[in-house]
Amino acid sequence: MNSITPFPKPQNAPEQVAFHRTELGVILSLYGRMVAAGEWRDYGISTLRDVAVFSVFRRTAENPLYRIEKRPKLRSRQGQYAVIGIDGQVLKRGNDLKTVLRVLDRKLIRAIE
Repeated sequence: MNSITPFPKPQNAPEQVAFHRTELGVILSLYGRMVAAGEWRDYGISTLRDVAVFSVFRRTAENPLYRIEKRPKLRSRQGQYAVIGIDGQVLKRGNDLKTVLRVLDRKLIRAIE
């Protein structure tokens, strides 16, 4: 009567996709530079069954400016990382997170008059 029986784990329950600590380090480094430049102000992280999303906002109540997505199922096809713009257009896709995020680094480069 005193033994505890745990609930059985579902057999086909897929794992949640999440960013690894090293991936978050790369993303938050870029985020910090963009905050210092005054471009970004807030972010949100979502972890779902098949995708992990890091959303970047200019203001908290708006739609995200950019979404950085990780989809491990696309690793062998188009690449598991993608940067998606506010209009849903895929700006860059690939398997190396640093090279995919370069498309956002270019936003920091401005002509000096």
